[in-house]
Amino acid sequence: MAQATARHILVDSEAKCEELKKAIEGGQDFAEVAKQHSSCPSGRNGGDLGSFGPGQMVPEFDKAVFTGEVNTVLGPIQTQFGYHLLEVTSRS
Repeated sequence: MAQATARHILVDSEAKCEELKKAIEGGQDFAEVAKQHSSCPSGRNGGDLGSFGPGQMVPEFDKAVFTGEVNTVLGPIQTQFGYHLLEVTSRS
């Protein structure tokens, strides 16, 4: 079964998500941005979600994790929780 490790940043608006994505693409550290801005408890750990398999996350998130490019900031991805920036750090 496929496994992935990823980290994410959760915010309440698409505009904020786009702003943070530009900051990361401009050189800011993903983990530091997560610590400062993410409303998810994982933000304290730089957004780290650990390792998981298909079906363990909400469908929109799952699709991005298992089809998106590794080590690239993906998003905004909208779920029932808000807007996410996502970085898949490994996938097997």
